[in-house]
Amino acid sequence: MKDVTPVTDGWRLRLPERLSGTGEVPAVVPGCVHTDLMAAGLLADPFLDRNETEAAWVGRADWTYETLLPPRDTRHERTHLVFDGLDTVAEIRLGDTRLGATRNMHRGYRFDVTGRYGSAETPLTVAFTSAYTEAERVRALVGDRPNAYPEPFQYIRKMACSFGWDWGPTLVTAGIWKPVRIEHWSTARLARVTPLVTVADGIGRVEVRLAIERTTAGADRPLTVRLRVGETRVEAEVPAGADRAVVTAEVPDPALWWPRGYGEQPLYDCEIILLDASGELDRDHHRVGFRDVVLDTSPDEQGSAFTLVVNGTPVFARGVNWIPDDVLPTRVDAARYRRRLTQAAAAGVDLIRVWGGGLYESDAFYAVCDELGLLVWQDFPFACAAYPEEQPLRGEIEAEARENVARLTPHPSLVLWNGNNENLWGFRDWEWEQDLAGDSWGEGYYLGLLPRVVAETDPTRPYWAGSPWSGSWDHHPNDPGHGTAHSWDVWNRTDYTDYLDSVPRFVAEFGWQAPPAYATARRALSDEPLAPDSPGMLHHQKAGDGNGKLARGLARHFPVPADFDTWHYLTQVNQARAIATGIEHWRSHWPACAGTVVWQLNDCWPVTSWAAIDGDGREKPLYHELKRLYADRLVTVRRHAVDGEGPDRTDGIDGGEGSGGSDGLAVALINQTARDWPGTAVLRRVAVDGAVLAEARLPFTAAARAVATVPVPRELCPPPSSDKELLTVEADGLRALWFAARDKDFAYPAPRWDVAVAAAHTTASATAAADDGDTDGAAVTVTVTARTLLRDLLLQADRLAPTATADRGLTTLLPGESVTITVRGWERPTAAAAVAALFCVNSAVRPAQPDPGR
Repeated sequence: MKDVTPVTDGWRLRLPERLSGTGEVPAVVPGCVHTDLMAAGLLADPFLDRNETEAAWVGRADWTYETLLPPRDTRHERTHLVFDGLDTVAEIRLGDTRLGATRNMHRGYRFDVTGRYGSAETPLTVAFTSAYTEAERVRALVGDRPNAYPEPFQYIRKMACSFGWDWGPTLVTAGIWKPVRIEHWSTARLARVTPLVTVADGIGRVEVRLAIERTTAGADRPLTVRLRVGETRVEAEVPAGADRAVVTAEVPDPALWWPRGYGEQPLYDCEIILLDASGELDRDHHRVGFRDVVLDTSPDEQGSAFTLVVNGTPVFARGVNWIPDDVLPTRVDAARYRRRLTQAAAAGVDLIRVWGGGLYESDAFYAVCDELGLLVWQDFPFACAAYPEEQPLRGEIEAEARENVARLTPHPSLVLWNGNNENLWGFRDWEWEQDLAGDSWGEGYYLGLLPRVVAETDPTRPYWAGSPWSGSWDHHPNDPGHGTAHSWDVWNRTDYTDYLDSVPRFVAEFGWQAPPAYATARRALSDEPLAPDSPGMLHHQKAGDGNGKLARGLARHFPVPADFDTWHYLTQVNQARAIATGIEHWRSHWPACAGTVVWQLNDCWPVTSWAAIDGDGREKPLYHELKRLYADRLVTVRRHAVDGEGPDRTDGIDGGEGSGGSDGLAVALINQTARDWPGTAVLRRVAVDGAVLAEARLPFTAAARAVATVPVPRELCPPPSSDKELLTVEADGLRALWFAARDKDFAYPAPRWDVAVAAAHTTASATAAADDGDTDGAAVTVTVTARTLLRDLLLQADRLAPTATADRGLTTLLPGESVTITVRGWERPTAAAAVAALFCVNSAVRPAQPDPGR
């Protein structure tokens, strides 16, 4: 049996001349230069204020890590030094011996050090060259290529977004970013284990492809491989000299693995043991799941489909885009993966797209997705640039692809490999074709190399060349009628109601910005006062004209915000409304549209961005809105084509607005469960004061995994552009609202409400404070009773305490209705504090008058 010794202790980081006062500092491995410098007090936190600019030199410097390997004390024939990941350009030395060099963050490296160190401690040195230096060297070799951003990330195999993005800082990392170990072994070892898992006709099949490395003495020895999958055991012989083997186990009637919401996620232990006559030599272990996945791209009358089919069941993908959860990725551990992915699952998400400007994430990420039933769409790491296809890049790209495709085969959650992010689109629409003048730009990777690697290494999963991609140059890469589409013109140029003008087959990216939670901004920024254009806020807004787009987006719906707090609240509302408009519309057009993937789930630092969860892990109102939008059942109001003419238009649920007319309304009842949904939809035309002007009860049946549409009787439709009426729809506890006028034109009353806070069996009203005693973090309930219509009421829990969280986001109440919000992490609750943290659209449009009931 091989011996494994982690190399984690005693590492030192040698400092460059500008920090030569101390010479070296302790280093954490795995880790990176930035975190080591911060721990030593030599670098201010680059996430705060404008410290990012003061940290820019770190990415342009060279760095050296050093430690001592303990004496080699083993009887094994071979000793290997293994680096699971080096970021990025490094030379490795053991004593005076140069072991090799690396230039790819996305690969592991193994060096044979047998006989190269002995009975004494031996220095191990890893010297990193700046990623900028390497990128410029490669650019000089292969020539310049177009890029959507000013940094040279396409010339080096490294996490692209460490060079900055329109939501991320420029913090170009270096370091030993994954574990290091010494392996001692004899005779033979498992060099690569690739389990291919399929299921058909009630039989689960695990075909394990093995690459075996042998010592000289072990070359002529026969070997045995034992495979266990659950309770099924098989054994195969490996002839002397063979370095490849395949062993297959068949499992009768396996329990199927399903995406969340469709079934359970049973996982089977898959254990592989390599033996010779003397006993066990090596072993490997995974957890696998039995499921079948097909990508349906068949042509139809609307173009061609893009539908994931799992175990024979077509799936509407309720997705989010994932970026690295920290721009310093070594700070993302297994617990953080689990926390963030559990948040995604709790919001109704069933698909995570791992975006191509980031990483192949660690095994812990995919293991959590396996457990939670989160489908994973994995981009290869190419994004927003023309990538040269010449050496030295091409060889590195093939090696990294083969390694990672093989590494991720055990995970049932992984259902799609995607070649790149926006590069095929960029070639066609971003003037790359003219600039390239015939130079290579990555097409050979996406349409040649990568599909070949996937087909050879893991034929059990589909591959798609890019996103967006229509499947063929016969169509525009971002043709909404074919393949995947990215919808960015809406955010960049128009209004979110324009989502209603098309029905893409699969919306792989769309989004709307909002600032981070108030407490996150306050922690990260020392601006006094905070303002949309204060220095820190502007620095933490990386999108081109981002604040201008936010302002124009607000102006279409609201008056100009009177202050920062109103701006902060309304931009959060607009973000949630925008995403709601798109998802409700596209879900109502299932199966023509087979998925929405919101840009984006998470942030990598405190920033104004498209994320639902900000850089401190706080949930924006959008996050809570996703719970409703991605629920198994959803009710929305849509303006449908009248007499078969014109495109459908959907106006949002609990916040939908019309554009001046209300003829031809219909209720869409979306049912993503496996059971039919029969019920009665209760429709009411309601005056702003809560009076019911008309009512109808309309029976419906939404078939399993289908959409039912019920026309709205004309007498239930508010008059065109009405500023004093709305339509409400209720069905089985779900509600949709439809307004014929935009907020700035609607006659909202000045808001009035009653507030009650209950904690530890005590109660306080708005005029009687709660007990000031410590609640030890116990849950506190805040109950708001509306005395007027309250549009998009929000309790910003982080204004109560930085640690406080609420279980609800935006909620619209009619007069007399109540909502109870559960708050945790609020140790000294008072009703007065709760009232101060409450916001609603009424206040922004019609400022409140003094009222003792508020």
